[in-house]
Amino acid sequence: MFLGWLEKEGKSGKTILTYQQELKKFDQWLGERGLVLMEISHDDVQEYMIHLEEQGKSPITTDKVLGVIRTLTRFLKRPDVGLDIRIKHAPKKDEIDVLTKEECEGLLAEVRESRNARNEAIVLTLLHTGIRVSELCGLDLTDLDLERGVVRVSDTHGDERVIPLTDALKSSLTAYLDEVQPVGPLFVSRSRERLTERSVQYMLKKFHVNAQKLRHTFCQQLVDRGVSLEVVSRLAGHRDINVTRRYVKTAVEGSELERAIRETFSHEG
Repeated sequence: MFLGWLEKEGKSGKTILTYQQELKKFDQWLGERGLVLMEISHDDVQEYMIHLEEQGKSPITTDKVLGVIRTLTRFLKRPDVGLDIRIKHAPKKDEIDVLTKEECEGLLAEVRESRNARNEAIVLTLLHTGIRVSELCGLDLTDLDLERGVVRVSDTHGDERVIPLTDALKSSLTAYLDEVQPVGPLFVSRSRERLTERSVQYMLKKFHVNAQKLRHTFCQQLVDRGVSLEVVSRLAGHRDINVTRRYVKTAVEGSELERAIRETFSHEG
């Protein structure tokens, strides 16, 4: 019905095909969460935009997808669904939204005060591994090896990477496992079912933070400590190293440049 309506609206065959492809992806994402395309809410659309951003999609792409969804909501006579949706346009290299060291400490203190072992383990996992919410929700117990101190993560492309665990994260995960004793999925709801991305996003919102900011913080802290872009890219699961380059500060003081040259070549001559 919708595709026929697009044709009546004068859309070209190529445009209709694009709409069909994007809505198929959106419908699949909704289906994985038990949601229905024709009954989408404002929050569903917003969370899908966040999902696309976390997958590394450019603002141009997310804008395009949002345009498709807004057209669908117009067809459904529910244009309010697509209103006021936030899309984070590409920030300048020195404007990536990250937590400071003090903010990290404040966040962890607040989470610990809530006395919820699962939520603490989730926040620490996101902050100390930089994985995406979709990857976190997809983790199984078999992906976690506390003895070796690593977690195996699979992305949406089927690629796997192994990320070392910090001592703090191992301790938090151990406490969570002892208390909840999940079977199968690593992170579960009160009804013992695999935790959904929506549930994680809702929980994080209580602490005034989002998964993307925690992921940015993970990457930024590694780069700031001098970890190579290749290593950071590998840990974060970036398919394009140019995504990782965003964390490199462009504003380098002249004195730093002079010192770098002097220290590198002072032994020559």
